[in-house]
Amino acid sequence: MNNKRPRIKVPFETVDIIIEFISITLLILMWVYCIVNYMELPDTIATHFNGAGEPDGYGSKQTVWVIPIIATVMYIGLFILNKYPHMHNYMVNITEENALKNYKFSTRIVRVVNFLCVLLMTYITYMIVESAFGKQFNLGTWFVPVVIGVSIILPIIIFVYMRKMNK
Repeated sequence: MNNKRPRIKVPFETVDIIIEFISITLLILMWVYCIVNYMELPDTIATHFNGAGEPDGYGSKQTVWVIPIIATVMYIGLFILNKYPHMHNYMVNITEENALKNYKFSTRIVRVVNFLCVLLMTYITYMIVESAFGKQFNLGTWFVPVVIGVSIILPIIIFVYMRKMNK
């Protein structure tokens, strides 16, 4: 890691505020949804789903808290990491001249990834609770391909944009 990178504060733009607001709202909704529905959950709930989105693993209803806890810890960790953009990895040497634009882009990427992870975990929590109540819908056959596709396509887009941005 280059310790000589400029340490500048990256200002929030409107889109950053919106992304953070939606992420925090989703976290709160996930927790509220679990709290409101916890007492009515059966003692055994689905805890794992196969590639087709059908439940194939079961556990006690206390496991409903695992995803909200992980989501919250992850959100806080990435939020804190975003306060230190000089510690992020970059494909170019960071100088005084290019620091702000690279830091803005890097913090935006982390913010979007954080949002996507919270969105994914909120959706999974919702599906776990709903399946526990006997709803006969599942995650769907589209779920795994979409998650894998976004996980592959997003880094490619980021790589291309970073190269273009730093020419």
